[in-house]
Amino acid sequence: MAADFNAGATPGAGEAGPGAARLDRPAAPADPKDKIVAALFTLLGEKSWGEIGLYEVAQRAGVSLAELRSAFPSKGAILAAYLRKIDLDVLSHDMRDMADEPARERLFDVLMRRFEAMAPQREALRAVRDGLRTDPLGATALNQVAVSSMQWMLAAAGVNEAGPLGAARAQGLVLVTARVFDTFLRDREPGLPETMKALDEELRKAERWAQRADDLGRLAAPLRSALDRILGRDPRRPRDRSGGDDMASAA
Repeated sequence: MAADFNAGATPGAGEAGPGAARLDRPAAPADPKDKIVAALFTLLGEKSWGEIGLYEVAQRAGVSLAELRSAFPSKGAILAAYLRKIDLDVLSHDMRDMADEPARERLFDVLMRRFEAMAPQREALRAVRDGLRTDPLGATALNQVAVSSMQWMLAAAGVNEAGPLGAARAQGLVLVTARVFDTFLRDREPGLPETMKALDEELRKAERWAQRADDLGRLAAPLRSALDRILGRDPRRPRDRSGGDDMASAA
């Protein structure tokens, strides 16, 4: 299911009984944030990322600058709101039927749902990608948002996203999706077959690298143990990296 920016208007009608006059209720106003996100993506179909200003977004959304500022602190925050909508779209799917599949297959399914949800905004996303290539600060900020999104995708796939290892996994998935993104932008076929192929290849590569990292960790374990013995450290004791004990003894 693709993300819908125009949801929220719910026209309805009530009828008191046979022959009664139709009572049309006014449509509920759309969420201003949805209108703003939709406005930005409409503009991205007309202009480059760097050419679009906040005043123009407000005009296109039909809101004041004060309302825009109240909703979002920056243009990048509007893009982040779009990515959160994609997260919610993916997370709304029931993944229980994939519970017995390998982790790579579960991640493949989750990430393909993500690409499918983004497909209607493909050209706008192309403009974002092109614009961020010359905007390193914007690209860095977007990476932080993307890592957060990928942590949710890991959770959806039943892969632990917590702690430093989870953050590393999320960053790895950001790199995987970035490598697939150009293929996705070119892929116009129903079902995104080229995207599926590229994603499968990148996940297999990532799986091999993860296995190598695990192997290196196991190989290094005896060396770490020997070093602990030489230095008289107890390997079972957590190491205090704060320096607090050293400062206390110096005092």
